[in-house]
Amino acid sequence: MAAAWVGAVEQTLLRAWTRRGALAWGLLPLTALYALLYVLRRACYRYGLAKPQRVDAVVLVVGNVVVGGAGKTPTTISIVEHLRARGLAIGVVSRGYGRNSDAASVEVLGDTSVDLAGDEPLLIKRSTGVPVFVARSRHAAACALLAQHPHTQVIVCDDGLQHYALYRDIEVCVFDDRGCGNGLLLPSGPLRERWPRRPIKALGQHTENLLVLNTGGVAQTGQFVARRSLAPYAIDRNGKHIPLAALYAPGHEPVMAVAGIARPERFFDMLRAQGVPLDKTLALPDHYDFSSWPPNIYEGYQLICTEKDALKLWQHAPHSLAVPLQQAAEPAFFDTLDSHIDSALRSRKD
Repeated sequence: MAAAWVGAVEQTLLRAWTRRGALAWGLLPLTALYALLYVLRRACYRYGLAKPQRVDAVVLVVGNVVVGGAGKTPTTISIVEHLRARGLAIGVVSRGYGRNSDAASVEVLGDTSVDLAGDEPLLIKRSTGVPVFVARSRHAAACALLAQHPHTQVIVCDDGLQHYALYRDIEVCVFDDRGCGNGLLLPSGPLRERWPRRPIKALGQHTENLLVLNTGGVAQTGQFVARRSLAPYAIDRNGKHIPLAALYAPGHEPVMAVAGIARPERFFDMLRAQGVPLDKTLALPDHYDFSSWPPNIYEGYQLICTEKDALKLWQHAPHSLAVPLQQAAEPAFFDTLDSHIDSALRSRKD
């Protein structure tokens, strides 16, 4: 099964990125090429050869410098919910990784297909209800959003930390318990960019406007802490809540957990921590679409998965259950975020 092979490669790299072993050193020639392109690209913006584009709203970028599974999307959702609760008009833009559409920009609605929206933008839309637009260019997505929702005050850019074409007012960088891993750039290590970095003021990057959130529960100096856990219930495709305890009640069919995310074992461990007995697990590549997944793999099992996977899995296995991930950041994070948001909003009025 090709997907299993791709998943195995992903997990091998994730393990290799925790130390500077033989695989990391062997990939150094490719890392040198990546580093050269990275330096040249940043130099273009630093010295004015390329310029970011602005939009008529405060732009808050959420992203990470470490590849995969740090908690970027749950962070985006929690920020959107917090700002919306304050009464602010919020919108979200994203590239929509994995979507199969050549459309210049797409407004994501609750019933938009995953192929058109991408799994993470669709999850954000269904979780928050705010306007969500996807496009290959985040600037194009932001312009389309403002054209349809001109009173939007804050645009949250999901996964845009390294997307320099859109000027940003505030940045949130998300780490987890891996930290910077082995400290090397891709593909020898997990870093998309050097960290700590040297801000480029022309992009809107400033040390004082950067918030670092650690979802691993233990933060380093200068970082805020968020804790993640699974909900004590699962959701079926109709939105009905089912207690996890029901999955290990006497007579219940065996449970198979599947995960097409960056760190599937993390999801499996969290299920076991909730007391769910997993009779079988299957780790799949991140953003796996399940379109070629044969039914004989899960016959006789109760399937459980993440909310992101469920958006695709329900099309092929409608009786699957999704277990939501709950994330809570410390109050100081939101206090600091509010201060930056208020300052940026005042600056736009001046």
